[in-house]
Amino acid sequence: MKEPIHLLFSYGTLQLEKVQLKNYGRTLKGKRDSLRGYKIEKIKITDATVVAKSQLEHHPIAVKSNSETDCIEGTLFEITTAELVETDAYEVGDYRRIYETFESGQEAWVYVAKNTTP
Repeated sequence: MKEPIHLLFSYGTLQLEKVQLKNYGRTLKGKRDSLRGYKIEKIKITDATVVAKSQLEHHPIAVKSNSETDCIEGTLFEITTAELVETDAYEVGDYRRIYETFESGQEAWVYVAKNTTP
């Protein structure tokens, strides 16, 4: 039986090949897309494992803006269920995973600020 594929929208460090290789052991396949009604802010990452993978102390975080003029550009990646679990472990406690609809009409998982309501 074929493992289900999930769509995951990345607007930050998961788009970096080095992070994909360290997190999943492979380069992800994806296509560009965008998410309306959100804006990017920055947060300081204190988890040493995450910083070691990204080599960045500050990561972007999506925050609901309720303005359709705000838009985040990123990539919709295809990942497995096991990779989705690995992504949950990579994203620190300031993020939470929600399901959203993107400009392409595709629905996918995206990590947003924990206090964001869809």
